[in-house]
Amino acid sequence: MSYYDVDAILTDAEKVPCKFELDVPELGYLDNNPSQPLKAGAFVGLPLWLAEPLALTSRSAGSSEGDSGSFVSLDLPPSLSNEVMSALKADPRAVPLRDQSHNFYGLGTRMLDVFEEREICATLRKTFVTRATDIALHARKAGATEDMGVGAGEEFLRGLDEWERKLFRKAHEGTKGSKEWMEGVKRH
Repeated sequence: MSYYDVDAILTDAEKVPCKFELDVPELGYLDNNPSQPLKAGAFVGLPLWLAEPLALTSRSAGSSEGDSGSFVSLDLPPSLSNEVMSALKADPRAVPLRDQSHNFYGLGTRMLDVFEEREICATLRKTFVTRATDIALHARKAGATEDMGVGAGEEFLRGLDEWERKLFRKAHEGTKGSKEWMEGVKRH
């Protein structure tokens, strides 16, 4: 992804649950206690761009205690929870991914950079492939009728995350281009 990619920026801004492993002065306001330091063990939602380096950086370089743990422990965001993964395994088409996260696959990809969760990776891959067939079918129908956003089509689009919406647009443009080409061939 490009540095200027809006979807990448929005994905990095997604909040992920973090547990602080040490007391941090002057940050109590993150835990609704502005007069106190942020205590070790406090759970706070931090944007992914901040949480990832805090979780991956070791404290040993600046620690006088010899403690070599990380500053925070990361948890998977609610959009990648066991409940969501179970629902996706049961029927990937039934879960409106946009309700989970506008950039569901982008967030999943970024979290898989941090966590080595083979099961989540397999579930996300299967979900994308399964849903891609429906996306292509709806895009072809929309291309055939030039009815891209009315009724059931609009409801379908509402549940797609950004990657799926891009796929829909590309498939729709391909169908439309193919139709125009066929009409040009018939004229000659």
